Amino acid sequence: MNKEPVTRELFDQVMVPNYAPGSIIPVRGEGSRIWDQEGREFVDLQGGIAVTCLGHSHPGLLSALHDQAEKIWHLSNVMTNEPALRLAKSLCDLTFAERVFFANSGGEANEAAFKLVRRYAWEHHGPEKNEIISFKNAFHGRTLFTVSVGGQPKYLEGFEPAPGGIHHAEFNDLESVKKLISKEKTCAIVVEPIQGEGGVMPGDPEFLKGLRELCDEHDALLVFDEVQSGAGRTGHMYAYQMYGVTPDILTSAKGLGGGFPVAAMLTTAEVAKSLGVGTHGSTYGGNALACAVAQKVVDTISQPDILKGVKARSDRLRKGMMDIGERYGVFSEVRGAGLLLGCVLTEKWQGKAKDFLNAGLDEGVMVLVAGANVVRLAPSLIIPESDLDDALERFEKAVKKLTA
Repeated sequence: MNKEPVTRELFDQVMVPNYAPGSIIPVRGEGSRIWDQEGREFVDLQGGIAVTCLGHSHPGLLSALHDQAEKIWHLSNVMTNEPALRLAKSLCDLTFAERVFFANSGGEANEAAFKLVRRYAWEHHGPEKNEIISFKNAFHGRTLFTVSVGGQPKYLEGFEPAPGGIHHAEFNDLESVKKLISKEKTCAIVVEPIQGEGGVMPGDPEFLKGLRELCDEHDALLVFDEVQSGAGRTGHMYAYQMYGVTPDILTSAKGLGGGFPVAAMLTTAEVAKSLGVGTHGSTYGGNALACAVAQKVVDTISQPDILKGVKARSDRLRKGMMDIGERYGVFSEVRGAGLLLGCVLTEKWQGKAKDFLNAGLDEGVMVLVAGANVVRLAPSLIIPESDLDDALERFEKAVKKLTA
């Protein structure tokens, strides 16, 4: 075993430099608290970017992992396993879905969805119906296909040529979609009901309903990317239920495993037929360990009291951040839904979101950014209200020093 001291400097020596991690290295977490190598305590409002939905070291998840680890870890997809089947049944029971495909990450779930929409159109309408409409400022993953569907050119720079047949409309602008859609060529519209990386921008209800109608009119499939907005994050099991707009395909990851890598693509039985035997796969997708943990997550967060609690916590956090914003002139609005919130910086502080993240760390509270102009919050869905109050107190100290 390597006994060398583990320091931030070691990252620069051994890791590919595609990340720029902060100076602290967390080593332990419990609930919504994290401790670093020096024993400093932080209140976690990052949630691993909407991943640790039940906080750190949740006893139920630890128990599920331990129990399954003593049974069987992994099988090839030449056969199935009990945890995967149970989890798929639970997801179907809780949503519109009738069929599930498991993967390991949101990017992989989206890759499967994007392949499926083209395959479905190819089988039902012919090869010319292959175009996908997505939205500017969207984010769907880091594979070449998903980053191309995402509407942020910076993530594609240097990786061209990109897959073709992808068009980007303006988010929350139905007229811009109408200019691009075609019954002969459009196979799908792909949308995040709440753009996460794009600044925590909620979709307008009428806009999302309009997308559903356009898809029906043009024989296209509607895909909801709920990698960040799903798994209870909005106070609903999935955000589509909040909007009353049902997609043909939905992707889920992040919070689905509570921190254990797992993802799912949900769809109808009819659409699922197009991914027949041999058309797509994943070595670790449907892994027994991952599905056992995810089952405990789903069983927990789908309880009405948990989902109701998300709204109460959201109201408390939203009000607290807006009060800070008004007192110090730093936030123009707090937008989002449930415990996926974006605090939009005022004109004076535009471009300085990372300064707020760093100032928060100095005071013992962990926040996120969504671009340069939004401070993003995605804590545990069960974060104690006392922890929220403590986090707000610490963050106000950070803002006070930053604006002094």
